[in-house]
Amino acid sequence: METIEYTVTGMTCGNCENHVREEVSEIPGVTVEEVNRETKVLRITSANPVDDAAVIAAVDEAGYTAVRA
Repeated sequence: METIEYTVTGMTCGNCENHVREEVSEIPGVTVEEVNRETKVLRITSANPVDDAAVIAAVDEAGYTAVRA
């Protein structure tokens, strides 16, 4: 099991966290462990290698910006 963290900017409320969680959760095999607007952390786990571009694109689709921490 691999755990990866991303820094997400632009989140200001609980709904922002939910939008990120929903989009990233649609990536096959990825489980969202944490989305925190205050610390700007998105933590995911996956049994398979994770495509950073897919995660970043999902966060972008939610309306925010992510970079691998």
